[in-house]
Amino acid sequence: MKICLYGAGSIGGIIGAHLARVKGVEVSLIARGAHLDAIRRNGLRLISPHEDFTVRVNATDDPAQLGPQDVVFITLKTHQYLAVLDKVTPLLGPVTTLIPPTTGAPYWFFHKLAGPFEGSRLKRMDPGGRQWSTFGPERALGCAYWAGGVVPEPGVAHLENEVCYLPLGEPDGSTSARVTALSAAMTEAGLKAPVKSDIRAEIWSKMINSLTWNPIAVLTLADNGSIGRSPGAVDIARRMMTEAEAVAAKFGATMATPMEKRIEFTIGLGDHKMSMLTDLQAGKPLEIDALADSIADLGELAGVTTPTIDMMLSLLKLRASS
Repeated sequence: MKICLYGAGSIGGIIGAHLARVKGVEVSLIARGAHLDAIRRNGLRLISPHEDFTVRVNATDDPAQLGPQDVVFITLKTHQYLAVLDKVTPLLGPVTTLIPPTTGAPYWFFHKLAGPFEGSRLKRMDPGGRQWSTFGPERALGCAYWAGGVVPEPGVAHLENEVCYLPLGEPDGSTSARVTALSAAMTEAGLKAPVKSDIRAEIWSKMINSLTWNPIAVLTLADNGSIGRSPGAVDIARRMMTEAEAVAAKFGATMATPMEKRIEFTIGLGDHKMSMLTDLQAGKPLEIDALADSIADLGELAGVTTPTIDMMLSLLKLRASS
């Protein structure tokens, strides 16, 4: 199985390093700059709470060198991904599986969704329908990324805590040969990647989590534990989650885990910092648009307003621009 990670940052590095240890899996990474140089020179190092190892992988900044793959994970930030769509196409053969970012709603979100919204397009998340027309929804597979990682130095990916949950699923909920094979490879690699019959529920949970806690973290500069010690902050989070779940309900979605358990889990991570706060403190661009555009597209389709979310996103954008 040939698997390419387009984007060798924290998530791409974590998945790629694990998969590179599986017999019969050929891993390639698309990286750039000092990170690419370090991987080529020293290999890709993975640090986690339980292990520290280095693997040799094929790494390049030119996807055309690799040719068609069996599976392509797009592990870039959403705004980066939309800028390189044409560079993804050399990696795609007739039956290549594509796993696009799911920080927000992926372009295929309404493909094979039973009900009145089946086939709906996301005009902000997929401007002009470029992804839908370039890749087609048929090759898409869903994955929700529950993993806290950073790149502490070039050539190194660091899984910061015990959480590394990467559920997979077909848009139509079927247990296909391709999702079963990928899940088996990832499981053998030491990753928790079960096949889910309702992958949208997993994506909704992750998206709502990011949409809720990232703005609060950036506006307060607080880690998860500190946010949890503020009843007012937790109440704002609860209001945001309630609004987002009202949107989800319009599409027949149910959350994989009850709200209060998700709140307890997030604030229970203690000194962990949300990814957007980490990016802010590192001087990196914030992945705001994927979240803002997703909830705008979905809320508009659903006919549901989200006043608390809109307010928080407005403040977040102002904070990011200052």
